[in-house]
Amino acid sequence: MAATLLNVFLIASFVVAAAAASASNFYQNFDITWGDGRAKIMNNGLLLTLSLDKASGSGFKSKNEYLFGKIDMQIKLVPGNSAGTVTTYYLSSQGPNHDEIDFEFLGNATGQPYTLHTNVFAQGKGDREQQFRLWFDPTADFHTYSILWNPQRIIFAVDGTPIREFKNMEAIGVSFPKSQAMRMYSSLWDAEDWATQGGRIKTDWSKAPFVASYRNFNANACVWSNGRSSCRGSGASSAWMNQQLDGTSQQRLQWVQRNYMIYNYCTDIQRFPQGLPKECTATVSSSTKQ
Repeated sequence: MAATLLNVFLIASFVVAAAAASASNFYQNFDITWGDGRAKIMNNGLLLTLSLDKASGSGFKSKNEYLFGKIDMQIKLVPGNSAGTVTTYYLSSQGPNHDEIDFEFLGNATGQPYTLHTNVFAQGKGDREQQFRLWFDPTADFHTYSILWNPQRIIFAVDGTPIREFKNMEAIGVSFPKSQAMRMYSSLWDAEDWATQGGRIKTDWSKAPFVASYRNFNANACVWSNGRSSCRGSGASSAWMNQQLDGTSQQRLQWVQRNYMIYNYCTDIQRFPQGLPKECTATVSSSTKQ
């Protein structure tokens, strides 16, 4: 029996992680951009840590820019009382009309779950937030966070399980990020004014330094250089360019959204009194027809 696309997605994620374990090197793939020594590359380039104390956080960015691809990173988040901290992992272009695809992890008090915040910007417009709890402790071990980005859709996935899909709906006037190359960025910083329960719980600096760890980066992607895009791999290795979710993977997506989604901009009527964004209405209409 042929494997479903979900199985292909899971198998590909496993193969990517295995290959990255031996090939990925932070010295080769990234530049530390800020933090005055708080970001460190260790283990011969196989591990990167970001730290945050009261003076400063830290961050890094990819040397390459990408225009479509499947980007994977394994992250172990700040353990214990992480209230007020935000760990980010995202793709972004530059400028006021930038495109961006976000994973943000909002810390919380000891014993409370992280909030996984996602967003999509196109031509400088965001406001497309969906937030989730995770079905595991993201501080106990490394987990793989993936962005699959092709001309038709963006798929956010955790350990190979899709949690969000943002489709290209340019046909109905919704902007979609497809023409601006993006670098991968990550940072660990203090956002105690808003990150944890709207800023009601502040950062406990006696627990600093706060540390997040990264390993096994992989970009099976089209690299942008000198105004041109060059795609790595061929055949099965570039299947992400036309990848979509089949029925089984849609069921997994719906399972996550039914059980672990805590905020969806497409249901926030008070936020959009003049009517929900076009993609929300189109998504509802589409799902009703199925």
